[in-house]
Amino acid sequence: MKNTFLPFIFYCLLALFGCSKNKLDTITDGSIPNPGTDIVQLPVVIHMIHDGEDVGEGANLSKERVLRQIEILNEDFRRKVGTNGFNDHPDGADTKIEFVLAQFTPDFKKFNGINRIDTSKKPVDNLGYNQNHYAQFAFWPPDEYINIWVTPLPLSSACLALGVSSGPDIELPGSELFSVPHDDDAEGILINWIHFGESNIDCHAKLGRTLTHEMGHYLGLLHTWGGRDCAHNDYCDDTPAVNEPVFGSKAILGCDGEAVMIGNYMNYSDDAVMNIFTKDQAERMYYVLRHHAGRKGLMTSTAIER
Repeated sequence: MKNTFLPFIFYCLLALFGCSKNKLDTITDGSIPNPGTDIVQLPVVIHMIHDGEDVGEGANLSKERVLRQIEILNEDFRRKVGTNGFNDHPDGADTKIEFVLAQFTPDFKKFNGINRIDTSKKPVDNLGYNQNHYAQFAFWPPDEYINIWVTPLPLSSACLALGVSSGPDIELPGSELFSVPHDDDAEGILINWIHFGESNIDCHAKLGRTLTHEMGHYLGLLHTWGGRDCAHNDYCDDTPAVNEPVFGSKAILGCDGEAVMIGNYMNYSDDAVMNIFTKDQAERMYYVLRHHAGRKGLMTSTAIER
């Protein structure tokens, strides 16, 4: 799930002077939520990149599947009782971070959060499998929206290509391990359409946890093994130390013979066993939301009504 970047052509800046009255009405008094204390709502835009299929066919996923994916994301981040995202681990965290489909476009028009783009009607240069390539179809201001591109990879990519995410450019231990965009690069999350939401595919990643994992990276989390160093790994003391990638559904022994936290979302574990962000992981995400200009902007974005 490591991310790569190539130079990107442009970045569009939008001014607020063209706001409609309805859009201006959604702007609050400018107060910023306090992550960890207040419930934080972050807007996402789903760029549904497809090859001309009808809605609900192939990579042009249905609205219902998109809504269920966002629901799963919130179940996981909020540790919701009665869902697959719940755990009763003493170090488990309700992050109080929620995700909401954007309700307004950058030009302040009402919107359902799904931006469908037919690649056959918009040819672009091949820049490889990265954010810069898909940003040629659409890239909205990242201090107002979390850009999520659902990508039209072939069925043969199932269980091989899941997702990639950019990380925040911020002073945090281990930040050198993030895939940080350069000044002219796009940022956001790519998810293979096959792994977006729930499905019945024959793969360990079919319950919508690919986006949960990649969103963790976007908000500043490392894999639990970090740089494969037992002394530091992910810089979260409440995730048992491990110095190699964690796969599957059964806990292996990590550093010092301690069992790894197989259910942690920042492993490559099976979707069926993933169910925990820890308190220290939550604190890392809070730090990013407070101190990274773009991520901080999401907390007061006018892309959603507050």
